[in-house]
Amino acid sequence: MLIIRPIRHTDFDALKTIAVESGHGFTSLPVNDQLLANRIARSEASFSKHITHPGDEGYLMVLEDTDSGDVVGTCGVEAAVGQQDAFYHYRLGTEVYYSGQIGVRNEVETLTLCHDYTGSAELCTLFLRQSYRRGLNGRLLSRVRFMLLAQFPERFGETVIAEMRGISDENGSSPFYGWLQEYFLGIEFTEADYLSGVGQKAFMAEMMPRSPVYVCLLPEAAQRVIGEVHHNTRPALSMLQAEGFRWRNYIDIFDAGPTVECSRDDIRSVKESRLYTVNISKALVESEVQYIVANTLLDDFRATLTTLHIDEDSDTVNISPALAKALLLDVGQAMRVLAI
Repeated sequence: MLIIRPIRHTDFDALKTIAVESGHGFTSLPVNDQLLANRIARSEASFSKHITHPGDEGYLMVLEDTDSGDVVGTCGVEAAVGQQDAFYHYRLGTEVYYSGQIGVRNEVETLTLCHDYTGSAELCTLFLRQSYRRGLNGRLLSRVRFMLLAQFPERFGETVIAEMRGISDENGSSPFYGWLQEYFLGIEFTEADYLSGVGQKAFMAEMMPRSPVYVCLLPEAAQRVIGEVHHNTRPALSMLQAEGFRWRNYIDIFDAGPTVECSRDDIRSVKESRLYTVNISKALVESEVQYIVANTLLDDFRATLTTLHIDEDSDTVNISPALAKALLLDVGQAMRVLAI
């Protein structure tokens, strides 16, 4: 059985393997032992922390194959970005130039450095190992985060964002970053990406262009990739779009990938998930309908994918003893259910 649960310190080796496999552009999991250990410790503290409003918490979960004991994927949610470190984006806008004297009107796109998403929750750190990229495993890993948002809305910002990986080649070079490297930063894309991922962002404030950048003055290769996603990221973007996420003209400052957003309470899976009272039974009605199911605990959060027969007129759902054990559920407790 595949079970999603909060990460533990004993998952360090598995998380490091995922960090290595994820490759260039996966800034939330840098290949750095101390930072990975810190990420795990921060998540453990966040899941056990009592809060009244979202702050600098980060919730990291893993997908475990309970048959083998292997951790095969990870996903995370940041409660409210920009609380400790500046959270930068470029905002794509338009300036209008008009002269009645010569009868000319021009609209010019601009990129302006901003912190507009400060305080937003962020979907992050989604990675599924290659051998498990089949069936509905990817959907489970991505959408389970919405179960957490639905159950504990007070722990997350009212706007939820997701940064989509932008265009880069097999060596990790970004066409958009090329002009930035040449005229401003002077370091390789992979190094800048790494420094950002480990939270060493002082160089951004010191070296990034402070004035709006005119898109028409960028190299054509850089212009073409603004708002475009890496081919490996297209399935994730499509899934988020189906949930109601939209691009509002914000891009990553290094690779120009789009950042999409949705109001927390308007996310499709948040709205459509329902709570049912658990009844445990060995005699279950067969069904082919797949659901993501989760308990309503925080530090002992558990979720998985299963088939269920649900009577929409009832507030009770029957589950097997094995499923109840896997989700740490007992008779009469609540279970959150989402049709997949």
